[in-house]
Amino acid sequence: MKKVNSFLMILFLGIPFLWSSSVNGQENDTTTRYNQYGVKVNRTPLLPEERNGTLVLEAKDKSYKIWYDARVQVDGAMFYGDTYNDIGNGTSIRRARFAVKAEFAKNWYGEFDMDISNSELELKDAYVKYFNDAGLEVQVGNFKEGFSMEATTTSRYLTFIERPNAVATFAPSRHIGVAASYSKNWLFAMGGVHFQEVGGLEERIFSEDNNKDVGMDEGYSYTGKVVIMPFHKDNRMGLHLGGAYSYRTPKTDAEVPYTLRYSTRSLTSINRKKYMDTDLMGDVDYATLTGLEFAGYYEGLRLQGEYMMSSVVKDKDLPTENFDGFYVFGTYLLFGGKYNYDKGAAEFTQPTRGKDWGDVELALRYDYLNLNSDVDQVMGGSGEGYTLGLNYYINNNVKIMLNYIYMNHDRWANGKNKLFVGYDENGELTKNPRNVVDSNGSAGEDYSILSIRFEVDF
Repeated sequence: MKKVNSFLMILFLGIPFLWSSSVNGQENDTTTRYNQYGVKVNRTPLLPEERNGTLVLEAKDKSYKIWYDARVQVDGAMFYGDTYNDIGNGTSIRRARFAVKAEFAKNWYGEFDMDISNSELELKDAYVKYFNDAGLEVQVGNFKEGFSMEATTTSRYLTFIERPNAVATFAPSRHIGVAASYSKNWLFAMGGVHFQEVGGLEERIFSEDNNKDVGMDEGYSYTGKVVIMPFHKDNRMGLHLGGAYSYRTPKTDAEVPYTLRYSTRSLTSINRKKYMDTDLMGDVDYATLTGLEFAGYYEGLRLQGEYMMSSVVKDKDLPTENFDGFYVFGTYLLFGGKYNYDKGAAEFTQPTRGKDWGDVELALRYDYLNLNSDVDQVMGGSGEGYTLGLNYYINNNVKIMLNYIYMNHDRWANGKNKLFVGYDENGELTKNPRNVVDSNGSAGEDYSILSIRFEVDF
């Protein structure tokens, strides 16, 4: 027993000494470090640097780089016109984004991006990507599908406060998936398979309920895009000609299984009414999306447009629903600035300002969306928008945008039979398009919008 007690005493007294020696040994070792799990880690000194207002930490040999990407967009809108339905003016934090991005091990990239605007938490990009010097990229996670030039362009570089109605309605956004892209000289190509949406809490709940209650597969999409760039060697000018296609089965993130819905808020996030809305289309077998893209620029002059169409194919020999839309816009930098086009992503980035104090951009856009399939089928309404924009690029980080919009809806754009669209034969407001006696072109909700945005990116 005495031997046991002596051993325990030696052990008890020895542990602090051994621990102290171990710690002191690590402290004296200036080259070795351990993480919180006790694993020896590599060490690389990082150099801090501000690059166009963004904090970047990078290794001297460029083997590792990490930076933070934050964005705030403060919007306000006022509505004008003798409308059938009251519209409330308002303000909002349109986007409040925070992302951490890193390049490591030479050919790998990771990104995690969240939006916390208006006290709502939403996951945006979350993926890992492999890339090489040959122009090949492969990414896995949650990210935008390769469809529509305007949809894949980051919101920090949008020319107008809101994307065109056709893009906001048809172009798929972020979904879990895997995709590969290739960019070399005059060619850009991208293709991938994508699954459910996980961005918002509502979509995630729908997905879990559809899986639990009806055992529904989460659905999938095959999306591809090809772009040719004839003037790829000239930095002053360029031409973008592209085409995209997507085959899509119903996703579990829909409110009701095996349904699809197209809708939009008509070029504003402040007015929450969705005039053009197909409601949930049931018995959907699959849907297709087809897109054509055109863009051209010469120094400070730019022209861009897209056409999109969707066919919704149904089960039980039900008729196919067909919808389409397009937009076209032109812009000009008034004080000598020029546009910059990213060949590796086939889209425009931040323009170069022409003066020390910044530059001003004048922009004009027309867009049209048609959610009327057939008078005996889905009639979700159609509408056209005229937008005049004025953008002030103050520096690399601050931008002020001013948009005047005139929105013209047809009589079928009644927000799933919830909104007035004209007068009936008794002179009363009606929500039924078939009862409207107003002449063609005069029925439907029409109004003007004056919208402003203050944006900071850092």
